[in-house]
Amino acid sequence: MNEALLRSLTPNVLTILVRRGADFAAAEDAVQDALVEAVRVWPDAPPRDPKGWLVTVAWRRFLDATRADAARRRREDLVQEEPAPGPAPSVDDTLQLYFLCAHPSLTPSSAVALTLRAVGGLTTRQIARAYLVPEATMAQRISRAKRTVSGVRFDQPGDVATVLRVLYLVFNEGYSGDVDLAAEAIRLTRQLAAAIDHPEVAGLLALMLLHHARRATRTAPDGSLVPLAEQDRGRWDTESIAEGVGILQAALARDRLGEFQAQAAIAALHADAPTAEETDWVQIVEWYDELVRLTDSPVVRLNRAVAVGEADGPRAGLAALAALDDSLPRHAAVAAYLHERDGDLATAARLYAEAAQKAPDLAERDYLMRQAARLNARRRR
Repeated sequence: MNEALLRSLTPNVLTILVRRGADFAAAEDAVQDALVEAVRVWPDAPPRDPKGWLVTVAWRRFLDATRADAARRRREDLVQEEPAPGPAPSVDDTLQLYFLCAHPSLTPSSAVALTLRAVGGLTTRQIARAYLVPEATMAQRISRAKRTVSGVRFDQPGDVATVLRVLYLVFNEGYSGDVDLAAEAIRLTRQLAAAIDHPEVAGLLALMLLHHARRATRTAPDGSLVPLAEQDRGRWDTESIAEGVGILQAALARDRLGEFQAQAAIAALHADAPTAEETDWVQIVEWYDELVRLTDSPVVRLNRAVAVGEADGPRAGLAALAALDDSLPRHAAVAAYLHERDGDLATAARLYAEAAQKAPDLAERDYLMRQAARLNARRRR
């Protein structure tokens, strides 16, 4: 495999796709898929015309992605801007597609990635960010998943756990990313809850509703982030909160605790606090302990360190943080917050600036830079 050849051809192929009418971001994604395919195919069957081969494959990938995006947008048109409480309306075939993409021949992670790309309409870059892996790694994973299912019959739908994971990631991307899919994820989860009597389906629906209830207050009019503690709680959607809490309580009463129920319980405790100062952090730490037991996730442990810092003081939070890998996304931001609460403004300012350099989006980066500037200004007084 001539990697130097691939690198030299990439700009030309990208230019050709853009000239054919592809927007630059979609063209980049399609070219990357073609490069992954070239790495797989060329060692055994090198093409006579490498550039022509790459253009053909990349253009096909672009067309596939465009069709998937158009299908997603048609589904989004069925959804109102805010999800209405109550039973789901008529069922379309989208949820069935989620189950079919979660094929038993795929690993759960590959099934989730394939569904997000093929049905959810997310880009490889967005999916990689959700999984906390490099974009190239995710492109290879999706490519392998496509090859795996290309020759199988879709008569064995995937399991509920995988579909829930997909819906959760779609909601998170719509809630905090640059693709508005949150309402679509809620709509599909309502359908699933109506069709399947499963406490984790209910837990996920409750979690989505409780997070969505705060959506209008998460950003200021200028687009800047507003932290949870500073949000105007009077603007939270009380109907969604009440519905989410009711669904959660019914699920917890069945004594079959799962990850989504535990996350929803934490969200409910935040929603129940009249002010940030009245948040029951001790109980939140207990729920994070349950989440650690259920998932052993480093991201959960990171969030737990914040809760410990609120419940038992910043030094306790820093002690919990010290046990974690400092390469974790947002590790520096958490450390900065806890150091600021402990009175170490110099360290906090440095860490806020470091966290800003690693921020996944512009809004978060700007927020962290403002925090660093605020502390540096305080130190100069």
